[in-house]
Amino acid sequence: MTDKRSEEARSYNMSRIPSKNTKPEEIVRKYLFAKGLRYLKNDKRYPGKPDLIFPKYMTAVFVNGCFWHSHQSCKYFVVPKSNQEFWTVKLQKNCYRDKRNINKLKDMGWKVLIVWECELRKGIIERTLQNLYDNIILNEKPGGG
Repeated sequence: MTDKRSEEARSYNMSRIPSKNTKPEEIVRKYLFAKGLRYLKNDKRYPGKPDLIFPKYMTAVFVNGCFWHSHQSCKYFVVPKSNQEFWTVKLQKNCYRDKRNINKLKDMGWKVLIVWECELRKGIIERTLQNLYDNIILNEKPGGG
């Protein structure tokens, strides 16, 4: 099945989707800031421009949308029925890029944490955010950074 929208309409729709400062990112940032953690946002010096960088803890955090980053086994990740070939290739490229950036960060000595959009839903958000906080502070450099 081909795309039901014109190329111009699809391009416009895609351009309206934010790549940073999304609602899930804001939720994570506000929680961690309230817990006293300070971070850098989308720092271009690091592979993949992580959503949050915690130099004191040598930790990079990505807040990933389940669709855009192909969250496997997630009910919110479904390849669109129209224009499937395009979407399959697009999402595979995203996954490849993510893995490459994560490996680069790890090679540089960084711990990499991923928060999935679906983990910020009602009923599990508190546990997700507390686990994230705990995982960040477990990695403090000797001497406090």
